[in-house]
Amino acid sequence: TGTLPVANGGTAITSGFVNGGGLTMADMWRKTAATTITSTAQVLSSNWERIDTSGQGTVGSAMTESSGIFSFPSTGIYLISVNQGFNYNSTDSRYFEFKIEATINNSSYTHISRMTSSFKYISSYTYNMLTANTLFDVTDTSQCKIRFKAESQNNTTAPGDTAFNESNSYMFLRLGDT
Repeated sequence: TGTLPVANGGTAITSGFVNGGGLTMADMWRKTAATTITSTAQVLSSNWERIDTSGQGTVGSAMTESSGIFSFPSTGIYLISVNQGFNYNSTDSRYFEFKIEATINNSSYTHISRMTSSFKYISSYTYNMLTANTLFDVTDTSQCKIRFKAESQNNTTAPGDTAFNESNSYMFLRLGDT
């Protein structure tokens, strides 16, 4: 650990950081195949992988995933940042929605971040992107978990690919101690 200079001569403590400047945990996941999103809210429960393409990297211990439920490797304050693309191929849609949901008791989930948008169909395929961010305090790794949920007025597609981040990326950064 160490300290970093701050404006006006102050000093910031870098608690939770390694070697005075790096994160102790940075992880990224992606969807490996397209998912059809319907008007019934659904957990994105399949086709997950930790990034593994040449040149991509992670720091520290990995998140774990089972049926769309993400567990944390250690306690702490985490930044969760998601980019999720959607595309339509035939109609307008008044809304599509993406949620980050959390549990602190390994049972009851509530959304802690929700992003919405709409589509005006133009031609062939029309694309849109939602970004959702939140901070999450993981006080107990067996109880505090995250999942992602989506829905749309009309069927849409959330793209995916195993070779690269195809219009989706799910990033987890451990910022410091809880």
